Amino acid sequence: MLIDTHSHLDFPDFAADLDAVLARAETAGVTRIVTIGTSIEGSRRAVALAEKYPQVYAVVGVHPNSAAEAEDNFIDELRVLAQNPRVVALGECGLDYHRLPSGHLLGGKDAILSEMPLSDPREPIAAIRDGAVKSAQAAVFEQQLDLAVELGLNVVIHERDAWDDTLEILRPYTGKLRAVFHCFGRMPTHAQDLIELGHMVSFTGIVTFKNAVEAQETAQQIPSESFMVETDCPFLAPVPFRGKRCEPAHTRQVAEHVARLRGEVLEFLAARTSANAAAFFRFPD
Repeated sequence: MLIDTHSHLDFPDFAADLDAVLARAETAGVTRIVTIGTSIEGSRRAVALAEKYPQVYAVVGVHPNSAAEAEDNFIDELRVLAQNPRVVALGECGLDYHRLPSGHLLGGKDAILSEMPLSDPREPIAAIRDGAVKSAQAAVFEQQLDLAVELGLNVVIHERDAWDDTLEILRPYTGKLRAVFHCFGRMPTHAQDLIELGHMVSFTGIVTFKNAVEAQETAQQIPSESFMVETDCPFLAPVPFRGKRCEPAHTRQVAEHVARLRGEVLEFLAARTSANAAAFFRFPD
């Protein structure tokens, strides 16, 4: 038995063949799938899917990249959604500094740096905009953490290029909730920092990529009770499906690769990660 602890079944990528996608997951031994909201509307769709399909459960929340668009009363709407019995956590919430305004000063990845002026007059404006984005993300993140404590739910965290700030916000909640840092690709020392705070990590298809050295080292070394597996589908398909649409059935390839890295049989790793997921999400059935 395997559990895909992070998917996005409400995305348009699955609109045409979701029943077939779920059937392939079952054939692959993926018996439970957690579908994750990234906005209020997306969270509504996640709940609807969880109500329709008995093997699907919902997590509701506002992604940091959606924070700027969140309505003032978003937390009230989220509170109502989160009390649905098919909802098993809040998220994905967190911080993402990967595409801050200052990152676009040089005109994107193809800019010729040598032709740019040493001092760009747009820098102060971009810094102000960076601060506004970070503040909006932090406020939306903290409100969701507060709601999780209020409702007794755990949280699914998205963190990208914002490690220190994410932990600074999360530390005051130690002992009040547990978090899983999904799509984990950092070093074993980072994972240990989370474990000491009572949290977990989850591995995606990235762990199968040849250049994902840090993720692989962490997967080898992390205690068996401290991690789960996921797909983050439709993104990040594992080898040998890299570059194609990812789907919950590919949880098996992720688990198989992590088992090889750890020198374990798949059956043991599947049972252990499924037990971890069941304890974290507290599935209602």
